[in-house]
Amino acid sequence: MELFDTTHLGLERALAGAAARQSAIAGNLANVSTPGYRRQDLDFHGVLRNAFAEGGKDALERADLTPSADPLAPMRLDGNSVDADVEAAEQARNGLEYEALASVIKARDDVLRAAIGVA
Repeated sequence: MELFDTTHLGLERALAGAAARQSAIAGNLANVSTPGYRRQDLDFHGVLRNAFAEGGKDALERADLTPSADPLAPMRLDGNSVDADVEAAEQARNGLEYEALASVIKARDDVLRAAIGVA
């Protein structure tokens, strides 16, 4: 019997995805004035949804959580596709999601600690 189930691994991978997305958003904001810069993003929800559909811990562990260029972002005349207002909104939303995921993982860990008498 394993200590952590697939749900716990999924939560950990989601937390890693939210962190990678936050880093991509920070990079976008840092390059808002860089001509030719292409906006980076990560749809970690879709990646993890596909991994769960594929099934098993192996699929979750193999899930690629690497940001890539967003081909749908509108491009300005200088070739840059970053909109500072969009990035700020996405940063706030992603930050809230990160905090929620961290709270769920902490609550699950607290239950486990209580069960083994370490709490």
